[in-house]
Amino acid sequence: MVTATSYPFLEIFWTMILVFTWAIWVWVVITVLVDVFRRPELSGWAKAGWTVFVIVLPFIGVLVYLISNGSGMSERRAA
Repeated sequence: MVTATSYPFLEIFWTMILVFTWAIWVWVVITVLVDVFRRPELSGWAKAGWTVFVIVLPFIGVLVYLISNGSGMSERRAA
């Protein structure tokens, strides 16, 4: 059983970093998926392809999407 006295400060700090990193990652994935479905110039198959790519290979899919289509994300969000 883990008690507060047996859980050192650096482990608490490391756990907090991991939790916040995971939360930021989920936020980025949701933002990319929202942007995929917000784009009117993409066909349905392209949207399905990006969605599958982001879900199956999340790290690579999000990075590729942000590199290839990240410049227009702020304009689409503002519109």
